[in-house]
Amino acid sequence: MPKHYRPPGKKKEGNAARYVTRSQAVKQLQVSLPLFRRLCILKGVFPREPKKKVKGNHHTYYHTKDIAFLHHEPLLEKFRDIRAYDKKVKKAKAKKNRDLAERLLTRRPGYTLDRLICERYPKFTDALRDLDDCLTMVHLFAALPALESEKVQVKRIHNCRRLSHEWQAYISRTHKLRKTFISVKGIYYQAEVEGQKITWLAPHSLQQVLTDDVDFNVMLTFLEFYETLLAFVNFRLYHSINVKYPPILDSRLEALAIELYALSRYFTANSSAMALESQAISSSGSAQIDITKDGTPDESELRLAQLQHQLPSNEPGTLMHLVEDANGEDEDDEETKECKTLFKNKKFFLSREVPRESLLFVIPAFGGAVSWEGEGAPFKEADQSITYQIVDRPTQGHIFLSREYVQPQWVYDCVNARIILPTDAYMVGRVPPPHLSPFVDNETEGYVPEYAETIKRLQAAARKEVLPIPGAGKEDLDDPQNLLVEGIISRTEANEAAERKKKMLALEKQYHNELQLELQGVQYSSSVSNVNKRSSAEDTEAGEESLPDMQQIAEDSTTMSKVVMSRKKRRLYEAMQIGKERKRAHVDLLKERKQKLEAAQGSEKS
Repeated sequence: MPKHYRPPGKKKEGNAARYVTRSQAVKQLQVSLPLFRRLCILKGVFPREPKKKVKGNHHTYYHTKDIAFLHHEPLLEKFRDIRAYDKKVKKAKAKKNRDLAERLLTRRPGYTLDRLICERYPKFTDALRDLDDCLTMVHLFAALPALESEKVQVKRIHNCRRLSHEWQAYISRTHKLRKTFISVKGIYYQAEVEGQKITWLAPHSLQQVLTDDVDFNVMLTFLEFYETLLAFVNFRLYHSINVKYPPILDSRLEALAIELYALSRYFTANSSAMALESQAISSSGSAQIDITKDGTPDESELRLAQLQHQLPSNEPGTLMHLVEDANGEDEDDEETKECKTLFKNKKFFLSREVPRESLLFVIPAFGGAVSWEGEGAPFKEADQSITYQIVDRPTQGHIFLSREYVQPQWVYDCVNARIILPTDAYMVGRVPPPHLSPFVDNETEGYVPEYAETIKRLQAAARKEVLPIPGAGKEDLDDPQNLLVEGIISRTEANEAAERKKKMLALEKQYHNELQLELQGVQYSSSVSNVNKRSSAEDTEAGEESLPDMQQIAEDSTTMSKVVMSRKKRRLYEAMQIGKERKRAHVDLLKERKQKLEAAQGSEKS
């Protein structure tokens, strides 16, 4: 009998016991496949990839514990009750009993996902980490048209739009936005909330066309969970800054589809009301101290004071008054303070052709005041205090001399660079500079675009830092003669730095010579005597020149290290080298394209 023989019907071991296929899981739970898929999405149960697939490679596997986890889910019973109830409605409609069918539809059982949110995200930080896909999905459906054939209802679209605007209003109010980037897919945003970086994609404000190759049932299941998650997150964030949730907005601004501006006014009014309430509490406390000195107050007066403090302070009428914000600035970190003051004391006016919702979100997040063309705007186009007007058209008819006319890309580039960039390249009718992504590290990629270097020099000038001249490296900046010419150090310090540099070059040359002699098999004592015979002048001259055979020595050492590697490490090393070669080839291609472009521009000018 074989060693691992097991009679049929006995307990399984290994992967056969740890994993089950999807068809086996559906049979165990006694549900349909769409309902099983929906349960897995809501509970966060995903397929696994076992090392050894017992039933074959064409099956989808789930962990046995995950399926047992679904067995005890109360939502499973809810879904079964709803399915049985739908059969009653269908039976009443088949019997043409409309009154019974309508009565049954009004009492259809429902369910909530609040318990699942608390179960999947025990801490608020866990919910923030998982918010990228949630925000992208909610912003996507907020821009989609309602389609009854795909079960995309108008109510759900409005809910997604409301949740996305509430999130944007919080980010804009607390100045947590860090990066923006406009791409073909949409506009990428990155915010930092409680130490967590959250990146999401908002589609462009264009007419969206729904395709047939997308399964909207799966997307709507994800959206159902994400709506509840984002509502919980917004509730927690609003209460963290002492703002009541859900917000009460001005109905006139809501009718004009300016929800983001209405939310900003709600924040202002609520914060001012909270400040006034705290002042009233402190004054009433001092008054109560005075009363206790004279005598005991009346119980009716105490009851009246308590009721006055419990009155809601965010009635819709108070949203029409703009008051100065009373939030403390000491709690903000350095990056938030920098973002808060980027567009400080600057007023923007948006023309009707620019992306209004995106700019209404970005500009206030960096301390600017913004208005637009239409009803409900805080100030008109003729206001002389406007500093910038955002225009996206080839020509501008009427021009005010007191402001600058720029393209929308200027705002996003200023946000990414954290400085006010010159507006000459972004004027109306001109081709703007390349829009660089802030999510790409140019130093790591090995290619720094020309405009990125220009922005770096402008940033250094704004912070009063010293940068190398274009085309010069860091070693040229450290050269004492260059520093002496720039006036950074004195002549005595320059001479001392030059002497130190000569000594370092001599030591470096001596080290390379000793390495070379050691590779040739010469003893250490003879190598030292040979080195000592050379003069200091020759050492400095040789130190400035590159050694001809050092490249061959490096190649030999690399070959020797590859020989002693194991096969797995050698393949990994070769894969890394292939990746570096591809990156180097891509950088060479970009440089070649740049040279061709510069040559074409030079020939056109000539």
